[in-house]
Amino acid sequence: MVESITLETATELIKAAEQKAEEIDVPSVIAVANSEGNLIAQHRMDGAWLASVNISRCKAYTAAALQIPTHELADVTTPRESLYGLQTTDRGRIVIFGGGFPLERDGQIVATIGSSGGQVVEDMEVARAGVDRFEEMNA
Repeated sequence: MVESITLETATELIKAAEQKAEEIDVPSVIAVANSEGNLIAQHRMDGAWLASVNISRCKAYTAAALQIPTHELADVTTPRESLYGLQTTDRGRIVIFGGGFPLERDGQIVATIGSSGGQVVEDMEVARAGVDRFEEMNA
């Protein structure tokens, strides 16, 4: 079984991501999942879109299921590319735009983070704040 992170760590990552969301004025929903894409913790900021609840979970799930940041799927899923239509698989849980990242320790994915609530670049920035906090905690 692959190591995972604790609820306490997940909460710390969400807190860092929320601070970034507040800084850039983007109410967001941040989800942290284990290496298998199962939810550990999720928080919806005041004013965040209802749709972002599911989207953030799906971004975290995608980062776990495919073991890559979700933004790396954008180019390979366009028409005539090798993974075109990927987002229609897995009961629609696959997200092909940015905001989901795997979290690695010793070369193994131990968790993932997903953010939704703004433009893709904003979602990536918010989630990246959680990634940065995870890296600080594991330095």
